[in-house]
Amino acid sequence: MPEGHVLHRLARRFNAEMSAEPLVVQSPQGRFREGAEMLDGLELEYARAHGKHLFLKFGLESEEISPWVHIHLGLYGKWQFTSLRDTHDIPEPVGQVRLRLIGDSQCADLRGPNRCALLTFDEVTAVIQRLGPDPLDPQKHDRTVFVDNVRRRRRSMGELVMDQSVVAGPGNIYRAEALFRIGISPFRTGARTSERRLRALWDDLCILMEDGLDTGVITTVRDEDAPEQVIETDPEASRFYVYHRTGRPCLHCETPISEQLMAGRRLFWCPRCQR
Repeated sequence: MPEGHVLHRLARRFNAEMSAEPLVVQSPQGRFREGAEMLDGLELEYARAHGKHLFLKFGLESEEISPWVHIHLGLYGKWQFTSLRDTHDIPEPVGQVRLRLIGDSQCADLRGPNRCALLTFDEVTAVIQRLGPDPLDPQKHDRTVFVDNVRRRRRSMGELVMDQSVVAGPGNIYRAEALFRIGISPFRTGARTSERRLRALWDDLCILMEDGLDTGVITTVRDEDAPEQVIETDPEASRFYVYHRTGRPCLHCETPISEQLMAGRRLFWCPRCQR
């Protein structure tokens, strides 16, 4: 499943390449036909992301009834963009295209999302209120909100960092890597994790995810820890400390990296460095 920086990159692209122009809106698959008919010919005012959710706001004369499209990609959803030279350059839909947006210079096709639905402003607000703070859109008190969200729960940190109601955006990679970088065991409960370490964890998530947003690539290994040359048998050692490095030596202490399932997802950690 895409992590939060992917959705923020999509929002940036929509705002840069398809906003403030009337769009042709279609649903070749047919499952979003009524919504497409309502949006066809409207301008995309702007796109925004919160965690793993993307929201596209379309314009009408009345702000109160302006429609929003709420998209959650889930495990299989994906956007495909095609550059257009003119109106004759529009490609035929390939596969099950739920939503197609056609602008002056771009055609964007959405396939396989977990959710693609029309919402009102109040419904968008309700979705965001159910989510935790987003490290890629940090507000004044978000670090405190994150610490409070974690500290009042007795579940493991490995579960909490993946709980979108606690913090919106991190997925399996950011979970594994941020917990390692701060030295927190994924099995330690939130209630037993100090506020100092939780503040550091929030700050590190902001740093790591902002880098992913800017570069489009998740790289979490600090320069001083990266191997001087790529290890042929362990290429991910140049990018990750623990993610997908099961049995490989920890870049800090050389203890083999461990793996097990936690809440149905693969968990990676160093048994020695993380307490």
